[in-house]
Amino acid sequence: MPNTYAVILAAGQGTRMKSKLYKVLHPVCGKPMVEHVVDHVTSIGVSKVVSIVGFGAEKVEQTLGAKSEYVLQEEQLGTAHAVMQAEKALGGLEGTTLVICGDTPLIRPETMQALVDQHEREGAKATILTAIAENPTGYGRIVRGEDGLVLRNVEHKDANEEELMIQEINTGTYCFDNRALFEALKQVGNDNAQGEYYLPDVIRILKEQGEIVSAYVTPDFTETLGVNDRVALAEAERLMRQRIAEKHMRNGVTILSPEQTIISSEAVIGQDTVLYPGTIIEGSTVIGMESQIGPNTHIVDSIIGETSTVHSSVILQSVIGKGTAVGPFAHIRPESEVGDEVKIGNFVEVKKSTIGNQSKLSHLSYIGDASIGSNVNVGCGSITVNYDGKNKYKTTIGDHVFIGCNSNLVAPVEIEDGAFIAAGTTVTKNVPKRSLAIGRARQENKEGYVDKLNLNN
Repeated sequence: MPNTYAVILAAGQGTRMKSKLYKVLHPVCGKPMVEHVVDHVTSIGVSKVVSIVGFGAEKVEQTLGAKSEYVLQEEQLGTAHAVMQAEKALGGLEGTTLVICGDTPLIRPETMQALVDQHEREGAKATILTAIAENPTGYGRIVRGEDGLVLRNVEHKDANEEELMIQEINTGTYCFDNRALFEALKQVGNDNAQGEYYLPDVIRILKEQGEIVSAYVTPDFTETLGVNDRVALAEAERLMRQRIAEKHMRNGVTILSPEQTIISSEAVIGQDTVLYPGTIIEGSTVIGMESQIGPNTHIVDSIIGETSTVHSSVILQSVIGKGTAVGPFAHIRPESEVGDEVKIGNFVEVKKSTIGNQSKLSHLSYIGDASIGSNVNVGCGSITVNYDGKNKYKTTIGDHVFIGCNSNLVAPVEIEDGAFIAAGTTVTKNVPKRSLAIGRARQENKEGYVDKLNLNN
């Protein structure tokens, strides 16, 4: 979208949050509120995003990175004063500027686009995003003329009885002709009880100049929720979670209990996948078609292949192949790659390892810093001993290897293709192809020994 800009108001401290974390960095569905806003305006193709930062400026910049330019508002003297700080970045440019608060993560990109489209279609100098409120108490009212254009924005405290009956309210999001915005900002005063400069005064100034001021009514009042405290934060979380779940269900995903399922806004889920209650999917997770996830499963920034099952398990920053079964009660730690048709059973932990196709780790094993080939069987209780207290070492296991139960593979060590490790063996040196490794004490039976100890009658 050429010649369209966005100013994100993100300088307020947010004292009502009662938190050490800067307000706009509080997450909604796993992503900071301000990042939702920036991603939404970016998705409609604005050519430049300028974030007005104040308290917690460095952390905001660290969070958003190159997604935005930044301007510091050293003193918080009102919304008009905040926007004025963007003059060096935007002043004098031709085009349309969207002004939106960093604590409004629920405003959809489609709504932002519709606001901009109406603004440009009507040739307005300003367009207000409005909503119809069942209870408009506390909100500024939008007074329209017979032609449907905005006559004035009236604050609740200044409204007369007739104006108080109006249900169309100002949401605090605007579109402006960029040049007109910065010219009008120079005329905004601070003759009020708080001594601050308010952005709605720009609307009054433009109307006094005879300019067109329009308004676009958002079809969903809940989009306009501004998060100022923990109660509103919880409501934003609920609404976005519901929105995300609905999107996936309409795209062919079965979510058995949407209210008990958490899905990040970036997650991609294939058709005919089923999500069971207690499932949490975070970050940029991708899940293939016809998989079953949950119950009580936590997946973060991972890829799950088609027709795979993840039951009551945790998967972090890893890749799971097609037709693979994980869990119950498995833990796949970061940087692991699990192949196709693999079985990772109950109480198995995998860390920074690769596991080849059709291998089986059925239960009670730890596999860390290892490379395991295809068609390998890892018996119950087997572990890779990868840490000597100072350094970590790698275990390499070839194809078609059988690891007997309760084996310890002391790294660095290599077990070549087709080898067989006897149960209870501690492997401390490489095992050649198709060899049997056995390393345990020979069993001896001491007959009558219990009687000598006089332990039993």
